[in-house]
Amino acid sequence: MKLSGKTGFPALLFLVWFLFFPFSVDAVQPPPSVAPVIIVGGDRDYPPYEFIGKDGNPAGYNVDLTRAIAEVMGMKVEVRLGGWSDMREALQSGKVDVLQGMSYSEERGSEVDFSLPHTVVNHAVFARRDSPYVNSLAELAGKSVAVHRSGIMHDYLVRTGFSGRLALTATPVDALRQLAAGKTDYAIVAIVPGMYIIRELKLTNLMPVVRNVASHRYCYAVDKGNAELISRFNEGLAILKKTGQYEQIYNKWLGVLEPPEVSWRQLAKHGAIVITPLVLLLGGFALWSRTLHRQVALRTADLTREIAERRHAEEELRLNQQQLLQADKMAALGVLVSGVAHEINNPTGLILLEVPNLKRFNADATKVLDLYYRDNGDFTCGGLPYSRMREEVPRSLEKIMESGKRIKRIVDDLKEFARGGDSTVSESVDLNAVTQASVRLVEPSLRKAAARFSAAYDEKVPMIRGNAQRIEQVLVNLILNACQALPDGGGGITLTTGHNTARGVVIFRLVDEGSGILPEHLARLTDPFFTTKRDQGGTGLGLSVSAGIIKEHGGTLEFESPPGGGTTVTLTLPAGTKENAA
Repeated sequence: MKLSGKTGFPALLFLVWFLFFPFSVDAVQPPPSVAPVIIVGGDRDYPPYEFIGKDGNPAGYNVDLTRAIAEVMGMKVEVRLGGWSDMREALQSGKVDVLQGMSYSEERGSEVDFSLPHTVVNHAVFARRDSPYVNSLAELAGKSVAVHRSGIMHDYLVRTGFSGRLALTATPVDALRQLAAGKTDYAIVAIVPGMYIIRELKLTNLMPVVRNVASHRYCYAVDKGNAELISRFNEGLAILKKTGQYEQIYNKWLGVLEPPEVSWRQLAKHGAIVITPLVLLLGGFALWSRTLHRQVALRTADLTREIAERRHAEEELRLNQQQLLQADKMAALGVLVSGVAHEINNPTGLILLEVPNLKRFNADATKVLDLYYRDNGDFTCGGLPYSRMREEVPRSLEKIMESGKRIKRIVDDLKEFARGGDSTVSESVDLNAVTQASVRLVEPSLRKAAARFSAAYDEKVPMIRGNAQRIEQVLVNLILNACQALPDGGGGITLTTGHNTARGVVIFRLVDEGSGILPEHLARLTDPFFTTKRDQGGTGLGLSVSAGIIKEHGGTLEFESPPGGGTTVTLTLPAGTKENAA
């Protein structure tokens, strides 16, 4: 290439500059993309699901659930609440991307795509306390009924040809206000928002008379065809349920509200709801226990062969034992309890809330009935003489109350026992409380095996440092072993707690009147896989793991079995000091 005298030197300079000072690639790169903000719409007057809080910001169950999903999925969301009809139109017009709370129906399914349901909304018929009592929707024929415009019950009543007169309102709050003011005969509102509104607005003249006229699945909704966005919300909801965040949000907003009194028929219905899951729980527990019993026996045989071949694999064996026991406990208790705990706790809580109302009602009614009884003599009430019913009803209510409390205690203890935790031994533990929880867990076995059982708890037992779940696992194992040692004719079991100040230890002692332990077996009780109950399905892992747990806590586990029968188990653990209790 030939350069002229005028142009050659500048061109040469440009070439050198280009070779030694190249353009910066970063300078021409486009700016990183910013994740778009997802607009989430909702109803501003649907507490406690979604509403405008006192601070002027969106609040409620749906809002907290949406924000939690956004956090785990890495999404940016903006929650906008407004009139329900406006929000539905905003979704269709693209002003919002998703509605966070919309009840499912086939008709709506032709307009939007729904997520998996995150809860179920039950609707109820509300009435004034002086209104005629009704039992179903059919009895509302010819009556004026307030209903939220464009809500799911509005759609449902129109679709089913409801014969009453509908008074459409802008919000569920307006529906209950109209009812309270006497402008309509009845109102149909979701039961939880209805009870919430009655409590917050002090509409004390209203009450639910038919508690479940319709149930609808409550979901997220997007415009038809937006499968990618709804799948992200489905995935986030599944993660929240796995991590337990969903249950925390549910309990925060949708826990049991204090409802008014219910009829005997409704009480019997809720009682059946409690009993049925319990029966299913016991049947499932037995099935799981039998299946896992066979699995543990097979796994135990495999481990025994591995120990014989590789005697130096002690650490691996210990880890396998721990995994087996944890899997056994979690499969037999944790999975079953978590599957039905919510269904059990809700009706149980309702029973505990309703029985006091029934007791107050019975006390007031008894005064009137006693006057009638005094003036007219005995009469039939509920199929029995009133003179007998006035004594039986208070006792029955008290039994129901105590049974509800017992159900709640059992479920709480099972959930706590099955809860997987770490193996640290640094928390402050009350030995009496852990022992009492263990006794409650094995109470059915105690009642079946022991003719007599007594427990004495030293109230001055100091706190210890340890892991409450692991200590409870040891105590449950020891008590069950004592039950299995008793003869078929029964026998006694005695349990005591105490402390030795001089030695600085707390003491748990368990004495059974069973067949005892042979002297040659005493020294081998805590050996892995040693058991005298192989024909009864024993694995020989329980006492081995229990001894390991007590060793981790710096304690001791001792067995005594004098000639003539009976066994005494003494467990000692170091008492906590002021320094390590701080």
